Amino acid sequence: MSYRSQATASFPSATIVPAAGGLPVEVNLIAQLGHGAGSQVAASAGALQRAHPSFIDELDEPSARLGGTHFEQGDATSLYTCAVGAKGHPFHRHAGHRVFTAVSGSGGALLRFSTATSAELESDPANFARALRHVTIPPDCLFTVRFGGGTWHQFLPLRTHGSHPAFFALSCHTNELGGALDPALRAQVLAGDASIPSLTEVLPEAVQAWMERMPADQLHVPVVALSLEAAPDSLQVSLCGFARRVMGAMRARLATLRRAGGFLRETLGWQTVVELDAADPDSLLRGQLADGFDHEDTFRLVVAERLPESTRAEVLLAAILDGFVNDPPRGVTRLMALRNALVKPLGLRTSPLGCPVSSLLGPVDANVFAGRFPVHAQQVALDGSYAQVILGANDRHLRFRSCVAVRVVNGHADVALGTRVHCHNTFGRLYIRAIQGVHRRYVSPSMMRRAVSYAFALPHQPVVYRQRVSNTASRSCAAGSSTAVSPSIWSLK
Repeated sequence: MSYRSQATASFPSATIVPAAGGLPVEVNLIAQLGHGAGSQVAASAGALQRAHPSFIDELDEPSARLGGTHFEQGDATSLYTCAVGAKGHPFHRHAGHRVFTAVSGSGGALLRFSTATSAELESDPANFARALRHVTIPPDCLFTVRFGGGTWHQFLPLRTHGSHPAFFALSCHTNELGGALDPALRAQVLAGDASIPSLTEVLPEAVQAWMERMPADQLHVPVVALSLEAAPDSLQVSLCGFARRVMGAMRARLATLRRAGGFLRETLGWQTVVELDAADPDSLLRGQLADGFDHEDTFRLVVAERLPESTRAEVLLAAILDGFVNDPPRGVTRLMALRNALVKPLGLRTSPLGCPVSSLLGPVDANVFAGRFPVHAQQVALDGSYAQVILGANDRHLRFRSCVAVRVVNGHADVALGTRVHCHNTFGRLYIRAIQGVHRRYVSPSMMRRAVSYAFALPHQPVVYRQRVSNTASRSCAAGSSTAVSPSIWSLK
């Protein structure tokens, strides 16, 4: 069989067009990985795949479903991991369209495709071989494959009798209901119980028997060999392949010795926090530190969950303040511990809570909110739509005041956290300049998000307040306005 090699300016690719029409088979070589990386990826990712709850090992193609369908939202796609080991797997096909991205093992991979139709196979099993085409993938390569439903395919290691796997892949089923599914399989897909084996049809027995009778050295199949570093038939590729196989065996062995599993770090609370240019016009923060301030910020978080109509802002605000005290972000706690260790020798104030709300741990005096939180001022709307408090403390180098506010609008909670800082001296100004970056980007958003998550994990029981106000304040509340009241006016009954 004659060969022709040519250079490509972009990704080396192969396209197989079915003679009977339909979608072509498309293979693209994307990147060459380090020596031995392919078998290492297959070994380490294979260990994670085996531990997945949906793991299935059938038809010599172990797999796991990472993401299923969501038909109720119009999404018929699914995402799987799958692996083809050192022995390959049998010829088979699927009714639906397939797209996958894979990393070849350190021995390379052989991709075999036949676009023969069912009618052609019934008329003559030899038609399977007449439509057979091969694509070779070099060792340790990232590549993509796309083909239509009904395409027969078989994947094997490039070197027979080797120990390296063919590849490890992420496979996308673009339409789990695609193609001609029988009623029972369609019902299985709609129930969310489909898997790669259940969606697989193996080669008919007559064709399998014909292929087994055909000696391998008498089947001269057209081949497209893809390569990135050098021509496929060059000495460099041969020597590099030997090195990759040796390194792949070593790296795969090392990968199996490591503990399987990974790590996950997530933002605590899914709500998005937005930094505002200034505090709301009715925020009590605007009246704080009126003689001047050196730093100001305000953050807002709108809770996506819809609230019961009876939810009152002051109840939510109390729950959020509880969250600040009882469930602070661990990272902020560590930062405060470091800060306390550094400033304690200077005689500065220390607290385990972040500065915006650290005064919540102060002594409870006459100025309290919800009967347990020390505050400088508070404001509560009679109709329960709005509540806010002013927190803060004075220190040798600065004073700070923070406003925590909750507004219930159209069944949603709008939470705001704002802070003003006035510096007494040069050290205070240097201190604020040093911390304001981490304060804006991490401390305040994290504390706010965590406290809101804590509050909304609790049942919001109606709270009865006992009102002890003067006649003037009573008339103002009856008029439907938000009344600034002294801390002793509202108390939990």
